Amino acid sequence: MTAPVLGLDVGGSKTHAILADDRGVRAEVLAGSANPASVGLEEAARQLRGVFERIGDAPLGAIVAGVAGADTRAATAKFRELLVINRPGVPVDVVHDAELLLATAGTGHGIAVISGTGSVGWARDTEGRTARAGGWGYLLGDEGSGYWVTRMAMRHALERIDQGEPADLLSQQLASDCGLQGPEDLLDHFTSNPERRFWASRARVVFELAHDGDPTALAIVSGAAEHLAFFAASSGGRLGLTGPVVLAGGQLVHQPLLQRAVCERLAARGFHDFRVLDRDPVHGAVELARALAAAPAH
Repeated sequence: MTAPVLGLDVGGSKTHAILADDRGVRAEVLAGSANPASVGLEEAARQLRGVFERIGDAPLGAIVAGVAGADTRAATAKFRELLVINRPGVPVDVVHDAELLLATAGTGHGIAVISGTGSVGWARDTEGRTARAGGWGYLLGDEGSGYWVTRMAMRHALERIDQGEPADLLSQQLASDCGLQGPEDLLDHFTSNPERRFWASRARVVFELAHDGDPTALAIVSGAAEHLAFFAASSGGRLGLTGPVVLAGGQLVHQPLLQRAVCERLAARGFHDFRVLDRDPVHGAVELARALAAAPAH
């Protein structure tokens, strides 16, 4: 039996790790974020130590970590050092977390479009070249994400108040979902509780109303689909790719209305082979680690 490998998916809110060998998964660990960009270097190192303690001291064939926001050599080198400290002498690779999505979907090249709390489009061709569109973070972008969908609903509610118009169904439902008496309380609630995941999860109100035909909710979903399709087309187009297109992220995976809208827009632009991610991205890290362990030593 070959040595087990370790795959990690390191996001902004959690770290998901799987230790696997020829027979399958040997250990699975969920921990807090070990992403230095999100929690700082000291906390990232602490979380990783906890992960390695929980998987035990078995020899490893390779380690691959997909890290959110690992866009630069400096960022990947910093995280690589954290891994090497825990397992000296083991082959290690650090990739952008979007690369895990392609591997999880069973392809080494293609386009990944993500809509969860945040959003991004990312592509990789057969020669290893990559391109990205979006993913600027919630302050500058993340259009089409859960946070963005809720933000657009919030703006709609507040604009109606500014114009002296009565609250419509979307405004009322959004306030109710937050446990508020009415839309006039939304602004104070937002400023006192700006946590991104909380507001991103409120996007379900928009999708529920869009499913029922609410015109404002439908317009917001349409806007989200336009942005996500643009991210996919921009990142893939720069590499001459038209597929496969992997749809990922909690919102894009679990909201069929958004899925269909994105696929329709991309199909109209000549893109094809749409795949909805049906496994956790950490499985892609395991596949990449297996490939790294099998690669000839340099």
